[in-house]
Order: sequence, then C-alpha cells, then structure tokens
Amino acid sequence: MRGLPTLISICIAAILLTLMPAPTQAPLGPAEQDGVDKARVGNVTPRRAVIIPLQEMIHPLSAALLERKFREAVDSGVEVVIFDIHSPGGFTQVTFELMDMVLDAKDVETVAFIEKDAISGAALFALACDKIIMLPDSRIGDAGEIVMGADGAYRYTEAKSRSVLAQKVRDTAAATGRPIALAEKMTDKDMIVFKATHKEDGTVRYFSDKEWIALEDQDAWQKGTPVREAGKEMFFTANGRRAAELGMIDQTVSNRSELASVLNLEEPIPTMERTWVDTLVLVLNSGVVTFLLIVIGLTALVIELGAPGLGIGGLTSLLCFGLFFWSRFLGGTAGWLEVTLFVIGLLFIGAEIFVIPGFGVAGVSGITLTLGSLVMASRRVFVPQNGEDLMALGMDVLTVFGAFFAFLVALLFLSQYLSEIPGLSRLTLKPTVALEGMAANPHAPPASLPGWQRVEVGSVGEALSPLRPGGRIMVDDFTVDVVTEGDFVDPGTQVRVIGKQGARVVVRPIA
Repeated sequence: MRGLPTLISICIAAILLTLMPAPTQAPLGPAEQDGVDKARVGNVTPRRAVIIPLQEMIHPLSAALLERKFREAVDSGVEVVIFDIHSPGGFTQVTFELMDMVLDAKDVETVAFIEKDAISGAALFALACDKIIMLPDSRIGDAGEIVMGADGAYRYTEAKSRSVLAQKVRDTAAATGRPIALAEKMTDKDMIVFKATHKEDGTVRYFSDKEWIALEDQDAWQKGTPVREAGKEMFFTANGRRAAELGMIDQTVSNRSELASVLNLEEPIPTMERTWVDTLVLVLNSGVVTFLLIVIGLTALVIELGAPGLGIGGLTSLLCFGLFFWSRFLGGTAGWLEVTLFVIGLLFIGAEIFVIPGFGVAGVSGITLTLGSLVMASRRVFVPQNGEDLMALGMDVLTVFGAFFAFLVALLFLSQYLSEIPGLSRLTLKPTVALEGMAANPHAPPASLPGWQRVEVGSVGEALSPLRPGGRIMVDDFTVDVVTEGDFVDPGTQVRVIGKQGARVVVRPIA
C-alpha cells in the first residue's frame, strides 16, 4: 500500500521534470568568407540577418514562442532581425508586450516585412520596429480595439481603454519617426487626418482634426485636404504603395531578394522555423489536450495510491502533470509559484486522506490550491484587465473545472475498487467478507458492517500490508483500514487499536 511519502516523492519528481530544458536551435554561424566577399556592396560588408515568422493570431502562447525566438536570434549575434508578418492581430496587452520587446532591443535592427497583411495588433507591432518594408499590394492598419459584448456581438471598446491604446501608439510612432496622427488613426475611427504644409520652409506634416484645433501656430501652416484613407468612421488602412507615399513605412520591395539588397544582408537569409518542441508546446496548450492531461493525471494518481512502489499509475500521473507544467513554462504562462501551489495542494489532500480524520479544511484547501494553480498556469494575466482577458479566464476555468468534474465521474466508475486504496476506502460502505474456513465469533458485530465499525478500541490485529502510515490489518476474521500515529509498520507486526474517530482507526505496534 502507499501513503503520504510516495505522494511527496511524486510531487518532487514532477518538479524535477519541469526543469528539463527544451531543445534549442543551433546558434547561427557566420557566413563563409567567399560568400561574404562576393556579396560585398560598395566595400560595405553585408550584414547577418535572420527571419522570424509571425503568421498567426497574437495571443500569450504565440507571443511567448516569438519572444523566445527573438532572444535566440539576438544571442546568436545577428545584426538584423526580420519579422515576416502575416497576422490578424490579437490580444491588446500581449501586443503591447511585443512592442516593448522590439522597442527595447538595442543590439539589433528590427525590420517588419509585410508580404500580405499586418492588421490590428500586427500593425501596431510593425509600427514598433525600426523599419517597415512591404510588398506593394500588402496591407497595414485597422487597429481599432474591439470587445465582445454580453450579446455576443463585437463593439468598440470603452473610452478609457481606447485612450491607453491611442497614447501607446502615439508614443511608439514618435519613437520610430512615423507620422503620429496617421498611426493614431489606425486606432481611432472618429478622428480625421489631413495633410498640412508649412508656409515658410515647406515642411509637410499630418494633423488630426483634434490636433489642429489645439495648434497654436495655425497661421504658419497651409491646411490641405483630408487623407483619403483617414476619413470619418474608418480606421486607417493602406497598401504598401500608399503607406510609403504617406511616410508610414520605409519603402516597398518586390521580393525577398530585393529586401536583402535594400538592407545589405547576406543571402540566403535563414528562417527560424518552429521546431518540434514549439509544435508540441502549442499542442499541449490546446484546450482539448489540457483537459485530457488533467483528467488522466488525476485518475492515474488515485490508481497509484493503491499500488506498492512507483507503478504505472504514478508514472502516468507524473508524465501528465510534468507535460502540463513544462508546456506552460515554455509557453510563458507558468512559473515556480504555480508549481509550488500545485504541490502544496497535493500535500494538503494527502494529509487529509492519510493523517487528518474526516474531510475538512485541509481537503478543501488542497483541492482549491490544486485547481487554482492549474488555472493560473494557463494564464499570463490572472486578473482580467478587459473583456478579452475575462473571456480567456472563463475558458481556462471551464477547461480545468470541466476536467475535474470528468475526473469525479471517472472516480465513480472506479469506486468498486476503492477498497483497495488506503484512506479512500472509507468513502464507501463496502461490507467485509469473512475468510473461508475461519470460525465466526458469535459475540462479534454483524459481518455485514464494514471493518471500522466492527473493531473496538483495544482490539489486537496483525498488519497485512505495510502501514506507511496507512494500510490494512486483520482483526479476528475481518480486515480494517487503519493508520498509525506516524510510524511505519512492517507486514506481520502485531498492532493494537488505540483510538477511533469516525471511520478513522488509529493503531500502535505492540512492543
């Protein structure tokens, strides 16, 4: 039989599994000297670059993978990092984090290369890069923040949230030298942007109607007509040719070879494709796989409690929860806090089952900590900041608690075997059957009663299994699930019942 020590060993092993490092790409080596010499342009040595794809929705997991690729690229010593963008955008807060990542990068030049579409958050991310280069017919813009309402329809977010977004975009455009008004227009459908020319030096600027009203030297500027793509009731969106005319991007190119020539890069430019580890992390973080990992992990843990040593149940549970936390570590949503809370929760549950009588504070606290840690490990932001975060939190809670409910259903199917699991057998009222050939004691309580009701304080029995501290003893002609005061007792040892608290029977070895 198993007890609390084995449960602790499983928890420790789960922590060790999370330390397993993920395979990383080999560092990008320098180009061969002959190739470099041939690619020299005007006695300027071509620079080393790498391409990182961003071709999906921006969410915590995809952002974590992108951040890891970016760190690998910077650590490899490349001079230029090119983000190959084709994305519809995604979570606002996650987009802000990616924007800060490239804005804070000082050791490399960052380039947003848009071959198709950079929409919403993807456009804002491109805005934060040092350079934006597009194909002529690709598109950028439409970064208005929307949220799903209670009726399931998407609508413009509240003014407070829009104000934060607008300020972030203005600051980013100012930092990268792009027209501030046009950048803000990507997020504000109500403002109108027009072109103005300085009457003396011919400087061209773009103003919003709001800025124009507050402009102190209006007389020094010749106000032009509104920009066609920045009119009323629309978010600024433009193709590559038009964006280049307006100064929103640096220039357009026809293909990647021209891109390399414009940026003076070594060719071919390597691409940091996703590895099998990245793919595995994505799969393990999906809702369906998360649900299965939790259900199988909890069920296997219960089964392991009835087997001596670390058997198939314990290994299966270890694998499931190890994969769960490992994928969350690499996905950027979990840390040691979540693992610690999970382990403490399991210890509380183990203490409730094997040590503390009944089912009270320790058991409820253990379940709460365990499930709460699983929810926390699935989220980058635990406290919702907006409707987006609230919806994501709801899905994570539904997945974890749905898995726990499925585990309880599985437990019902296993209930016929619960008598084989120390501590959990008290959850059932399975009658004890007398051993064949043994004489029944006429003064004993009815055999239909479970063993813990038939035994009395002072009764003497023999340990049928190791008591660590829970296990089973034989008293007269029936068996009883018992616990010791904390001592480990070997099979065959004579023990005496020294106390009863409900279904909990406490024994002590006879010296």
